[in-house]
Amino acid sequence: MTDAGTFATIKRGLALSPELRPGLGGTIALALVQMGGRVAVPIAVQQGIDHGIRGDGGPDLQYVVGVVAVTFVALMISTLAGYLMTRRLFTVSETALGGLRSRTFRHIHDLSMLHQQSERRGTMVSRVTSDVDQISQFLQTGGVQLLLASGQLLVSTIVMFVYSWQLTIVVLLAFGPSVAIIRLFQKRLASVYAAVRERTGVMLGAVAESVVGALVIRAYGVAGRTEKRLDESISGLRSAQQKALKTSVTSFSSGEIGAGLALAAVVVVGVLIGEDGGLTVGRLTAFLFLVTLFIQPVQIATDMLNEAQNAVAGWRRVLDVLDLSPDVADPDDVGVALPVGPLSVRFDDVSFRYPGGPVVLHDVDLEIPARTKVAVVGETGSGKTTFAKLLTRLMDPAEGEVLLSGTPLTSVRFSSLRSRVVMVPQDGFLFDATVAENIRFAEPSLTDEQLTDAFAELGLKDWLDGLPGGLETPVGERGEALSVGERQLVALVRAYVADPDLLVLDEATSAVDPATEVRLQHALDTVTRGRTTVAIAHRLSTAQAADEVIVVDAGRVVQRGPHTELVQQEGSIYAKLYASWLEQTR
Repeated sequence: MTDAGTFATIKRGLALSPELRPGLGGTIALALVQMGGRVAVPIAVQQGIDHGIRGDGGPDLQYVVGVVAVTFVALMISTLAGYLMTRRLFTVSETALGGLRSRTFRHIHDLSMLHQQSERRGTMVSRVTSDVDQISQFLQTGGVQLLLASGQLLVSTIVMFVYSWQLTIVVLLAFGPSVAIIRLFQKRLASVYAAVRERTGVMLGAVAESVVGALVIRAYGVAGRTEKRLDESISGLRSAQQKALKTSVTSFSSGEIGAGLALAAVVVVGVLIGEDGGLTVGRLTAFLFLVTLFIQPVQIATDMLNEAQNAVAGWRRVLDVLDLSPDVADPDDVGVALPVGPLSVRFDDVSFRYPGGPVVLHDVDLEIPARTKVAVVGETGSGKTTFAKLLTRLMDPAEGEVLLSGTPLTSVRFSSLRSRVVMVPQDGFLFDATVAENIRFAEPSLTDEQLTDAFAELGLKDWLDGLPGGLETPVGERGEALSVGERQLVALVRAYVADPDLLVLDEATSAVDPATEVRLQHALDTVTRGRTTVAIAHRLSTAQAADEVIVVDAGRVVQRGPHTELVQQEGSIYAKLYASWLEQTR
């Protein structure tokens, strides 16, 4: 898609923005009406001079007044048509691009975790915001001007041929070199404006990173280095814009040269043809007006070419995203629903590697019965979190398959999977809303009373009552108004009210203080009863409470069994992990 031509990109962009097509014929008709009003002036000049001022019977003032009146009416109709056309174009373009923005966002959201992690977040955001804004700006300003210019060029050329085909050929020949230069610069402009859009994404990424990481930046005293990175990204964008501007100015200048040549040639050739050649004073004067009308669209076209290429570059970047096929795709209508009831888990010779990296899970072959509480433990980087992501189908294995109650995950509809399987991630991400609104993401119909009951059932009612606004306490962006541990409490309650059949906890209690952990562990005993639970355990107190422990080392399952058995296997990986954890908790 990156190498697609300008017109191919526009064609695909229009195909993906069906809202632009309805009423397009009417918009073009209004543009032609407006252009017809503009050529009324040259025609009125010709008629006024040849038949009103230089008529056979001498000057005819009444005829001139009549011509002026008709021209005034034509201009009023033209103005009204221009207003209606611009209004329609603005409304349709905003509707269409709003749809394009939504489709792009939904597609980005459907892409795998691997792809989202490989892209700068600022770059992904810029595709939905800055790039689509660039398209919108062009359609509503440059697009309007180009549409009008195209109509004006067509109408003025036709009228010029009517008045003098010889002078029309002179004008076209004068602009021939300019058209060739513009064509030559078109590919160059596409390249330089693609660089501008890319550098815009890099700059937005650097800005977003510096804002989100402000606390770390201050804590480590690296504001200077952060500012340097920002300056470099801003400087890179400025350099790309300057390079694009130089290219577009060269293209625009060629149009100016063509305009000067055309006017000079028309005057010289027009005088040579003279009235003996059928070119009256009125026709020559009108023709000069028409040449001006012809020049304007050519100059607008060269001036708008940089905006057009900037917009096309943005459109191309958006289409590049839409062309990405999600490697974790929803089978949707051809998929199946998970069987009713508690879910069992089966990893059938599963291996996984990140793109370009080594294998991080090797030939995992295990089964977890329904209603079992399992803790997955191991050192940092051993593959625990990858195990959880494969289990919840945030990623698909490179080899083998994951099954829930005998059903391959790849054949399960997302609507069924996401309602039956819930994962509580390590960071406990919260939305910029209240505590109540964050929990209702799992179940929108819950009342405040039901939410309060959920906190009470988990032993967290006293913590909830201690918040400034209770359920209505704002959590801030990414939940930053709460501590890390408090964010995890809200995330756990959110998972609890979702009432899943398979609950996956990715170190969800790692940042909770010991007192809260005891309460949570007691609550989780109730939450997980009758429900399959897989906990990625950092604190081995979680492993103690599990029915079974799975030990992962260097991407392989090396031990499995109850905590009481594994801890007695002297020299084993689990015994060492448990001894180290006990040492740290003393």
